[in-house]
Amino acid sequence: MILKKYQIYLGKLFVEKFIKISLIFFCVVIIINFFEEIRFAEKYNTDLYYTIYLSLLNAPSLIFEVLPFVFFIAIKFFYLDLIEKDELIILNSNGVSNLKIIYLLIIITTMLGIFLLMFYYSFSSSLKSKYLDIKNSFSNSNEYLAVVNDDGLWIKEEIDDRLYIIHAEKFEKDKLKYLTINEATKYYESKSSLIAETANINSNNWQLSNVSILDENGETKKFKSYVHNSSFDGEIISNLFSNLNALNIYELHKLSNSYLKIGYSNTDIKIHLNKIYSMPVFYILMTILGFIIIKKIKVLNSKFFAIIFGIFVSVVVYYINYFSSIMGHSGLIPIELSIWVPLLILFLICNIGLLKIDEK
Repeated sequence: MILKKYQIYLGKLFVEKFIKISLIFFCVVIIINFFEEIRFAEKYNTDLYYTIYLSLLNAPSLIFEVLPFVFFIAIKFFYLDLIEKDELIILNSNGVSNLKIIYLLIIITTMLGIFLLMFYYSFSSSLKSKYLDIKNSFSNSNEYLAVVNDDGLWIKEEIDDRLYIIHAEKFEKDKLKYLTINEATKYYESKSSLIAETANINSNNWQLSNVSILDENGETKKFKSYVHNSSFDGEIISNLFSNLNALNIYELHKLSNSYLKIGYSNTDIKIHLNKIYSMPVFYILMTILGFIIIKKIKVLNSKFFAIIFGIFVSVVVYYINYFSSIMGHSGLIPIELSIWVPLLILFLICNIGLLKIDEK
């Protein structure tokens, strides 16, 4: 297919607007995040370099969350630019309808969406992972480590001069099953080994059942119930794996499978993955919606009104998605519906708008 001159021009103009709006958002996010990182710098007495560096590392991940609204705003400036230069009138008079323009923008947005999903998300998640690693290196979080893999849940915990290596084959919200706790000194000299059938971890005082303890003298003791003091509880352990933005798509699928194998809910990961996969569709719909709204607004002489109205619509769309996501997370509606139903509603609204897009 040979691209016509107007298609190349419109494509370049839209991409230019998208890049400019993205850079503005990027700068705003860095400035806001910079003030957040200042608190971290004050707490751990780090250099200004780290504050700037951390802001730069965290910004791409935050930008990914607002990209649908970047497309929405970019299309407004794209359309207003055509209006101000009378280019839209020229295009329409030469047989280029508004529908042809929006179809072209859909193609461009689809290509950008695929690129952002396949490459940008992996890039932003790797930077987010680096960001978290640096912050953890300054905090006391190196006193513990928690990992989920196909073998189950592994926790390394230091309390005073004691080191505990904890392994559980199954992990539910407030319960560990088939638990092993190996105690050692900080020099990794073995002290004791504990095996329990279950552990209730809804507080820091874990309630263990059917316990067998092998002490440092080689003697085995058995208890029907036993209390193990830990700095962890069910909520803290769950929160250790809550930052899914630091994982790429492959890692998310791998973690989801590991969660299922140890009996832990993978609802958060499924919501996150559905959200990521829906993004290209979200970009397209926000581009169409932005074009329809700015086309129908009669006060075209006022950029301010167009921008304010665009912000209002963006906020409404954001909260519809937000509350729908909460309903999916709480189990009130299926996870897939919580992500895709708001997009289906947007799709229907856009289709109604497209039917009248060429009306004067």
